[in-house]
This record gives sequence, structure tokens and C-alpha cells, in this order.
Amino acid sequence: MRRHSAHLTHDSAVLPWLGANFWSRSGGPLMWRDYEPKTVREELAVLREHGLNMTRSFFYWPDFHPEPHRIDEELCERFRDFLDAHTEAGMGTVPTFIVGHMSGENWDPAWRGGRDLYEDVWMVGRQAWFVSQMTRRFKDHPAVTGWLITNEMPGYGRIYQVDPPSSDVVTAWAQAMCNAVRAAGGTQPVSLGDGAWGIEVTGRDNGFSLRDTAEYVDFVGPHVYRSDTDRPRQHYRAAFECELAAVTGQPVVLEEFGLSTDTVSAENAGVYYRQTLHNSLLGGATGWVAWNNTDYDDLWDRSPYDHHPFEMHFGITDSTGAPKAPLVELAAFVEVLEQVDFARCRRSDAGAALVVPAFLERGYPYSRPADRPLIFTSLHQGYVAARAADLAVGLTREADGISEDASLYLLPATRQLTTRTRRALARRAAEGATVYLSFCSGEHPGTRGPWFDDLDGLFGVEMQLSYGVAEPIEDDVLEMTFTKDFGGIRAGETLRFPVAGNEDSRAYLPVEARDAEVVAVDAHGRPALLSRATGLGRTVLATYPLEHMAARTAHVNPEQTHRLYAALAEVAGVARPVTVGSPYVSADVLVHEDGRRFVWLVSQSGQEVAVRPETDGTLHDAGTGEPVTDVTLDPYGVRILELR
Repeated sequence: MRRHSAHLTHDSAVLPWLGANFWSRSGGPLMWRDYEPKTVREELAVLREHGLNMTRSFFYWPDFHPEPHRIDEELCERFRDFLDAHTEAGMGTVPTFIVGHMSGENWDPAWRGGRDLYEDVWMVGRQAWFVSQMTRRFKDHPAVTGWLITNEMPGYGRIYQVDPPSSDVVTAWAQAMCNAVRAAGGTQPVSLGDGAWGIEVTGRDNGFSLRDTAEYVDFVGPHVYRSDTDRPRQHYRAAFECELAAVTGQPVVLEEFGLSTDTVSAENAGVYYRQTLHNSLLGGATGWVAWNNTDYDDLWDRSPYDHHPFEMHFGITDSTGAPKAPLVELAAFVEVLEQVDFARCRRSDAGAALVVPAFLERGYPYSRPADRPLIFTSLHQGYVAARAADLAVGLTREADGISEDASLYLLPATRQLTTRTRRALARRAAEGATVYLSFCSGEHPGTRGPWFDDLDGLFGVEMQLSYGVAEPIEDDVLEMTFTKDFGGIRAGETLRFPVAGNEDSRAYLPVEARDAEVVAVDAHGRPALLSRATGLGRTVLATYPLEHMAARTAHVNPEQTHRLYAALAEVAGVARPVTVGSPYVSADVLVHEDGRRFVWLVSQSGQEVAVRPETDGTLHDAGTGEPVTDVTLDPYGVRILELR
């Protein structure tokens, strides 16, 4: 199946976007009041010297729009100089209009008076007027390479209240804002700046739907800051959210990501940037905008830094303009993008599909929002396991109808499926695909067990569940011993999985085999993995929630689900052009439009790792062309090679 790889194409001089969100160190959000042209040019020069080609900039709304029907023209002239500075530096910028939320604080124009940002018609009109006025002033400036309507509007417009806005209201608001840009003559790509925190990505309904607003925007921009209890999961978090954000098929720009160096060491700040940049590229992102350009040590007594002091040190340069470790990683990433001619590359096709249940994004009657975090975390952990198995996966959404061109379908700890998907999976198995599902009872007591029809018929078993009672896993470690060869796993081998979950989800599925074959048993001799031949293909059932248990375990990766995924790929006949043999190093492939293939090797080890990849061709240094057989990766290192 084709994996998402859409690029912006409007302005080759500043594409792909690689830059930083920008507030000058001279003032932070209040920079326009005491604008310092010389300082701004110095700051841009440092970014440009390190290969960055753009910024995201901000109209601080209370200052630029001081009265309902008035724009501050003096500030506009300062912004025009800011644009001129970008042109002088050979850079572009993406202005952001409605900036009432920033860095842990919300600021209103003095005249707002508590009016609702989405449903008060007059207030919506004032926002649209402001958007159109600013577009008219700057649309023809060569430095403007795109537009964003807001900065994290869900954090400004009612998400933390009991009544978040409905999707139809938010979509109407988004339509009005984007139409204001177009009506004013703005031709550059536009998006919302909302962070892609809506239901299709997070499972949380905040009113912002990527599907509903797709008609009005040109790209999607995730903002990713969430933390995890496991380092590889953390390193793949942005990549996974970019995969989910590609639901509309539009280009995905990692619009905000980063960290405060008050919270990590300098070395680990660099590691996080390196991992996030390369893994999100492999996850379908085609633009990157770091948060943010500089530190703000001289603004320690101003909001928001006086009460959110760690916000002072998200910069990729310090408060003197000196590069920090994240900027060094960005500069190295620029060289990689140039080396492979990234704008003309796409991700290689995938033979495996990670199935995204419709229950993540649809509020079916009497379904529970509490199910959605389990869906997200199980999928995330399954994605990490697939990476460790060197298995390229595309996401296929149940809400759209599952993809018809995958050889392997992965349903990690999946409790809920619609009737259409249940039948589509059975049909795909009969046509030759392999369908894998790991059982999960769910994390709450409502309708425990599988929430789809005829699990028995799909997997060739007879379940032995008692109504309403979860069958507890009493062991602290699941030992899955194979009774038959399965892919690359030999009979007699034992895989071990840490057990985790609450009283509802720490449960297994007792079954008896009917027309399925028991492939592996647990330590008590009970079926743990079963395979059923059906037509030209097969279905495979794990009776334990492997991915869910791992997702609820700290410091677990690499755990042994990757062995199972690799075996499933072999059984399903899924091609893996490069395999490494170490779960600490993942391999993936990008394809240039001229046919060249580039291999990414990414290490999740804190130690130096030496590997000898197995390939369907020969590996060569991407710069010199010299043959390569053995590769040594630095701790959490990345290496790019050409595959011929």
C-alpha cells in the first residue's frame, strides 16, 4: 500500500520548510512594542547559517488589533521590516493571525469582553476582518510563504470548559477564517495552527476535525510535546502523530516540536531533536518548524516566563544567539535533506497495514470516550514494535474502509470493530492476506471482552469467557512458547512479555481451538497464539493484549512483540528490503523519483551499536558511493545509505 508522503510544492526556494517558530529575544510575545531590527537580523542570520529556510511568525493579537475596527499601523510597518529581513536572509515566514494563546498563557484584546470566539457572530466577524486586513497588507511580500489562522486555538477557545465547541461550529469558524485569507488575495498555503489535537489524532473531541476542515486548508500541522514512560515510544511519538494526522491526504508539517533545556541535558536535547526529525520524516512529515528560535533570559520578570520559567529555554539558540544542541541537529538534518534531494522523495510502499479502529474518531451511540486512550496507546506501541521489526506499515482507517492492497493487517489489542470491517478482514484473509489481532478486554467494566461479531468464526476458536468476568492474568511475565515453527520463530522458542494493565485489561482470552492450529502456548499450556488457514490466507489470534501490556509498562522497549511482527511479515510474504537483526536499530526506505533508494538506520540504543544489514541489493555510502557492509551507529545515532 502507498504510504502518505505529500509535499508542499508552491515555493521551491523555501521548501521543504525547515525552520523555527520565532519571537525575538528582545521581547518575546511583546517584541513588536520595542522592535529591534538589528537584533532580529542577527537572530535570522544564525538560523540561516545553520541551513534553516523559514520561520513561523506571530501577530500578537492584543497589540496588532487594539480596537475592534482598527489595526495598529506602526506595528504593521515593523512587521514589514521583519519580512524584509527575511528576504535579505533568503528566508520565508508563515505569519499567524489570531495569537491570543502563547506559552502557557492566554491574552485577549481589551475589547473582547468575554465574547465567544466561535459562536458570537460579531466576534467571528472581527476575527475574519483582522485576518483579511493583515492578508491584504502582506500577501504580496516575497517572504510570506504560508499562513496560519491561530496559535493553538483549542487552548484559547473553550477546550478546558465543560462545553467544548461542536465540530460544526468550529468548522464554520475555520471556513470563515480561511475564506478571509482567500478573499483578501492570499494565495499561499493556509492552515489552522490548531496543533492537530482533534479526535482523528488524539481520540479527544475538541471540536477541531481534520476531516471536516480539510476543504479549507492546504496542510496539517501537528504540535507534539507529550511525554512518555519509555524512550523509544517517546522518540516515535511525533512520527506516530504525523501518521495519524495524514488522515486527509494533505501534506503534514510538524509545525511545533521541541523541549526546554531546563528539563533535559544538552546531550539529550540533541538526541530528542535528532530522533524526532528523522523518525517524523519516516512517518510522513515533509516540513519541520521547531519551538523555538531563542531563549529569553532577559525576560524572566515578564509573563509568561515569570510563572512558566521553563518556557524561557525552549530556544535552539541561547539568549546571546549561540547555537544549542538542537540547532546543531537541525543543521545536520538540512545536509541529509539536501543529500537525498528530499523534495523529490517519497516513502517506499508498505505490505503491512496498521488498522485504526473507527472508535478512535467516531462517537458511536453508547460507545465510551474511555476506550479511545487504549486505542491510541495500543496503536502507538504496535507502531514502535513494527519499527523494531524493520516492518514498514501504512495506517488504514476503518472509518474509510480498510485498504485492499495490504498483505498483512495488524490489529494490536483491538477490542472494537464494526461489522463491515469484520467481514472485510475475513474476505481479505480468504483472498490471501494475513490478519492478526491480539485480544483485549478493555480498560473499563462496561461490555467487557470483544465488541465485534463472531470472533470464533474469524479465528477458528471457541471462546470460553464467562459473562461480564475478565479472566485475570496472574503471572507477572507472559511466557509464550512456540509449539510449531512460525515465520522466523522456531518451535521450542519462548518469547517473554511483561504483564500490565488494570483489573479490566489485565486479562486473557480463554479459547479452545476448532479449525485453528495452536502455534504457541502460555506457561500453563493454554493457547496463546493460534493460526487459522482460510482460503488463500490466514487469521492469527493472540489471546493476550501484548501491545496494550507493553504500552502500560515503563522502559519496556524493545520488547518481544517485534519478533512476532517479523514472523507475521514472513508468514504473510511481506517484503522487507532491509532488515537489521537488532531491535535497537530500525530500517526504512525512501524512494527518489529517479529510482534511487535511500535507507535510514535509526538506533534506539544508548550504546554504540554495530550491525550488518541484510538487503535485497547492496548498500553504499550516500555521499561517496563506496560499498558498505557493516555499520556502526553512535548512541541514538542515524545513518543514511543508498540501496542499489
